[in-house]
Amino acid sequence: MKWGDVASGQRTSVLARHGMGAGTAGAKVVQLVANPAAGNHCADRLENLARAFARAGACVIRSECGPHRDLEIDRRASHLCVVGGDGTLRHVALAALRTGREISLSLYPAGTVNLVHREARCELEPDLYARRIVRANLPRRQYAAMLDDGLFLACASAGPDSAAVAALSPGLKRWIGRYAYAVAFLKVLLAWQRPRITLTHDGTSLECEAFYVAKGRYFAGPWSFAPQARVDEPMLHVVALKTATRRAYARFLWAMLRGRRVANLPGVRSFTCTALRAESGRPVPVQADGDVAAHLPVDIRIRPEPLIFH
Repeated sequence: MKWGDVASGQRTSVLARHGMGAGTAGAKVVQLVANPAAGNHCADRLENLARAFARAGACVIRSECGPHRDLEIDRRASHLCVVGGDGTLRHVALAALRTGREISLSLYPAGTVNLVHREARCELEPDLYARRIVRANLPRRQYAAMLDDGLFLACASAGPDSAAVAALSPGLKRWIGRYAYAVAFLKVLLAWQRPRITLTHDGTSLECEAFYVAKGRYFAGPWSFAPQARVDEPMLHVVALKTATRRAYARFLWAMLRGRRVANLPGVRSFTCTALRAESGRPVPVQADGDVAAHLPVDIRIRPEPLIFH
């Protein structure tokens, strides 16, 4: 079965091939959304997951999304299971919000870093995973942050790391995975820039050269610059580097890698808020959940209604 068969006739074929025809009225309809460009994409694993959902009693609709690939949310879908990474989940969540319907989400991690999955690790054996979602066991709320007209669920930043994301080669990422970020960062080292950025929140302003916004605990893997951040709380945790020289940035990274509180470093400011504006005299890239999502200036704010995850 080919991923991406999402025209109405093809969708019917998908349901029928899993033994789910007209006799399944009232069954949970799960739209399985895969990103073939994800770092750990595996066609056999997707097939096993689709069959597990069918065994659990769900109607399954398959579709794809990813770079330069729009996603259509099926009008019958009551749940979206995303098979990909944080960036894929971000795109699917935004598409779900645009439908105006309440659709629950889940993530079967297949990306390079999978920060959202780290927040609520779950059993990934296909049958156990599918049964948990079909039975809607233990739904949880997750507050997203709006980034202008987009959103993010884990983290966003502007500075040397977002410049590295902007310099990332998608082809190299598919070949060597997360190590492609190290190659991209070498490019940033050769052309180090220190833009002046103004952050405004709650009527106050702060000048800095790099900033980080956490919606969840994790950043770039198992590390954290805001360990107190929680996805189920409507709050932004912000860390700003007043200067981002190579030495200051290396000190920031080294403290984070060792699990130290980066907020205690000299020249670092931290605060919480529900809305933030970031401006600069140049179009600095902003990465959100591992992808370049915008360029300064941007407005970041908590979305008041949480997303529902299983």
